[in-house]
Amino acid sequence: MRGKKVQKRQVEVDPVFKSKTVSRMINVVMLDGEKNLARNIVYRAISRLAEDKKTALQMFEEAVKNVMPQQEVRSRRVGGATYQVPTPVKHDRSEALAIRWIIGAARNRRGKAMEEKLYEELKNAKEGVGNAIKKRDDTHKMAEANRAFAHFGRF
Repeated sequence: MRGKKVQKRQVEVDPVFKSKTVSRMINVVMLDGEKNLARNIVYRAISRLAEDKKTALQMFEEAVKNVMPQQEVRSRRVGGATYQVPTPVKHDRSEALAIRWIIGAARNRRGKAMEEKLYEELKNAKEGVGNAIKKRDDTHKMAEANRAFAHFGRF
């Protein structure tokens, strides 16, 4: 292993929902340091999921959980050839990928405000459809297709 082990930065819980996942979502939505704007977008999108704050948070967490990948492929060089080796994904990385994919899918939608696009993507993710879910399925298919190279990941 090269270099030092990087210290994992602890994300503080957000003040409204008391959730680290919501806090991470806000940080990824944020552009150019406009955190208040990002907070407003995320809070409005989540609160549109349900009337009750607790139910809305549960629906949000279910949407993120639906998008979280279980496996991904990593490139591994073995004797001049590069193989795509399927590896299990740790929870933190899985959650980070899910949040990134949901926001990416929301940003790729056209013609509406970000709050509306994020709400629709969260709703679709909760139902198990949409672009973020498609991205997760593609990742799983890639890992399944390269299962023959799994033995390269074990050393």
